[in-house]
Amino acid sequence: MMAIVILVLQSCSSSVKNTATLDVVRDSAAVMKTYNVTTLVSDSGITRFRVNTPEWLVFDKKAKPTWEFPNGIHLEQFDENLEVHSEVSAKKAIYYTELEQWILSDSVYAINVEGEKFESEILYVYQKEDRIFTDKFVKITQEDKIITGIGMESNQRLTKYKVLKPQGIIPLDEDEE
Repeated sequence: MMAIVILVLQSCSSSVKNTATLDVVRDSAAVMKTYNVTTLVSDSGITRFRVNTPEWLVFDKKAKPTWEFPNGIHLEQFDENLEVHSEVSAKKAIYYTELEQWILSDSVYAINVEGEKFESEILYVYQKEDRIFTDKFVKITQEDKIITGIGMESNQRLTKYKVLKPQGIIPLDEDEE
């Protein structure tokens, strides 16, 4: 009987080694993956922004940690009365968390507080420098005209901007030189 108990106990203590390997490199694996996100961002107790995205990935172990929005993002900024006064959307976006820099790409569309519409294929947003930049085609639609060109520099609010290489016909008032 004792021999049977010893054989049973030996068979229970397995000498099989775990041979499975983890093929995921930690810096390329998302620490968070979430779907259909709508979130509000407040500052000093006042709601300032609403973010909508179908997919949000957080990579905190990369050399440059990022938040990635591979299926698009839409951001709305509110005024004091919680009315949307500016917005931006793109089909893809990456945010470098430590650098506080955004890369918005693929059909980027923005509206500033004055109602001007901005369209480009890519916008780089440098939050620390209060700067937006693109070296690609840009189209700015104002109430009475459309401005196009290659490249643009602006503040983050898109209220002080210049088109680097304007194209097309630009109407001038008679008083302008």
